[in-house]
Amino acid sequence: MFVQDLAHLSIFQGLSECQIAQIQPLLEVCDYSRDTVVFEQGDPAQYLYILFKGEVLVRYKAYDGPVITVARIGPGGVFGWSSALGRPTYTSGAVCTQDSHVFRMSGKALLRLCDLDPDTGSQILTRLTAVISERLNTGHTQILGFLTQGIDGTSDQPEEGGAKKP
Repeated sequence: MFVQDLAHLSIFQGLSECQIAQIQPLLEVCDYSRDTVVFEQGDPAQYLYILFKGEVLVRYKAYDGPVITVARIGPGGVFGWSSALGRPTYTSGAVCTQDSHVFRMSGKALLRLCDLDPDTGSQILTRLTAVISERLNTGHTQILGFLTQGIDGTSDQPEEGGAKKP
């Protein structure tokens, strides 16, 4: 049943059963309780995470600013992609807001997969690129809103719960 679970995740959709079976041994299953910090900004970037169940917030802290939430990851979402990019450390942190069931793959294992099976690796990297692009666009908008708030003292950005600030 594990292969069918993986096939429903967007990063693996469209892959054959054979390709998913090839990826399966590279994945480690992790269960995290609510409020568990999966990794901190600046920690060694070792794993790419794929959320199967639960919710994770990705948070970033600029050197001289407050911590801001740059992404809210739901089931099927990917986080910790610094490891897949070959970065030495995570550029943001991740914390569970709910009990979460996660698959993780080491960045090194993903790169080996790309070397051994370029077709499968290419498909995964293409999907990962789309996730990264979308997240960067969203993060840019959030940061711009944060900066605008600091300049004019107002905000039309939602609070973490989704409600707009007065």
